[in-house]
Amino acid sequence: MRDFCPECQLGVTRRIGLFALFLTVLMALAGCQGARTYVPVFGAGEQKNQGARSHIVQRGETLYAIAFRYGLDYKGLAAANDIRSPYTIYVDQRISLSTVKAPKAAKAVTTRQKIDKTPAASKVALPAPVKRQESDLLWRWPATGEVINGFSLSGRVNKGVDIGGKLGESVFAAAAGVVVYAGDGLRGYGKLVIVKHNDQFLSAYGYNRKILVKEGQNVNGGQAVAEIGLSGANQEILHFEIRRNGKPQDPLLYLPKRVR
Repeated sequence: MRDFCPECQLGVTRRIGLFALFLTVLMALAGCQGARTYVPVFGAGEQKNQGARSHIVQRGETLYAIAFRYGLDYKGLAAANDIRSPYTIYVDQRISLSTVKAPKAAKAVTTRQKIDKTPAASKVALPAPVKRQESDLLWRWPATGEVINGFSLSGRVNKGVDIGGKLGESVFAAAAGVVVYAGDGLRGYGKLVIVKHNDQFLSAYGYNRKILVKEGQNVNGGQAVAEIGLSGANQEILHFEIRRNGKPQDPLLYLPKRVR
């Protein structure tokens, strides 16, 4: 029979304790990684509840923001719920989504501008604003950087374009209008500004570091409305959208063509 060795027993116990501690740390790190979920640049604002029939108003939401979230025309949403201008809604109010009729699709466009390929490190002057696509609005670029992700409603969905930039650079209103939403309540957009330009067109500016305007404020085309921030994937970008009757449009069909 072997003699009992206290020192050996103590060594074994310590090794077992260190191994258990190592496993605990690994499990904790894995848990932290699992909890750290980033929203990808593509699919910004995509909702899993697009088939919902109603929406309960949360604090900070506006009718415009709710319509934007579900891809609906705010006018049809207001009419379906008997909400009249200035479209005041209340916390915990139930907004019906099922009775809203889909707006008519925009007419096809025969020409399409190519995605800007200006090097990200370079500064480019914003071209003169132009009128585009059956619109009396004078459209201009909301930022000076390169377009790094284009518009797509299939595959890797992107309901606007993503423009590269540097933290703190100015985000400009793409046309004159009134701010109808300024906040961070729409999942996947970070700090978001929505500007209403007329009864048909809205524009949206997401992933901002700082919002410089307030809801109800009138803004001029080219006026700074925010500062570029980080996307959910930690990219320094502006996510920019144009909605016509609630439906996403390719912003490059409206924005002036950049001269290389």
